[in-house]
Amino acid sequence: MPVPDSRATRARTLLRDDVYVTLRDAIVDGTLQPGERLRDPELEAWLGVSRTPIREALLRLERSGLVIAQPGRATTVAPADGVAILSAQQVAASMHELAARLAVPLLREDDFERLEQANEQLRTALAQPGGGADAALDADDRFHGVFVAASGNQLVADVLEVATPTLRRIERIRFGSLAARDSVAQHADIIAAARAGDAETAARLSRENWMTLSLAAG
Repeated sequence: MPVPDSRATRARTLLRDDVYVTLRDAIVDGTLQPGERLRDPELEAWLGVSRTPIREALLRLERSGLVIAQPGRATTVAPADGVAILSAQQVAASMHELAARLAVPLLREDDFERLEQANEQLRTALAQPGGGADAALDADDRFHGVFVAASGNQLVADVLEVATPTLRRIERIRFGSLAARDSVAQHADIIAAARAGDAETAARLSRENWMTLSLAAG
């Protein structure tokens, strides 16, 4: 049989992911407020895409707890529910703990360089006048992403894709506050443990780092 042309599939995948990220970020930064109704025609006009990638993105956001879908009625932005946030935080902390434990024995020098660079970028973002929450979030993602990628466990990444969006709102609060500066030192301790080959300590510190988000919610 002829070899399928996968280019269109890749384009659709990228489009779907772009729509998801755009909607997720709009909810996290408050562009779309809790309780706001998400109407397909309005989203189509705003995003310039068809209904299919929008519906796929909304399903992913529903699984992450960022939207509420009422069949036959409406899809709305979910409130920042404390129980849901705590549940997501516990899952995310456990997944990052596991990722660090699995990754430490496998880390190479270029991985350590990426960890150092991400932490330095986090330090720079937090020192910006007026705060640099978006840049800080990006740097933090890249820091922890090194362990997730090196762990070799795709299920860790899959679970985090569901759990992390729920935490974005309190992450944004934390990275816009002075409390976030503690993360730089916490990351440095994680790197030191990883360089020493101490997977258990790196895993424990990674979990503790994620559990500090409770300070932002309090």
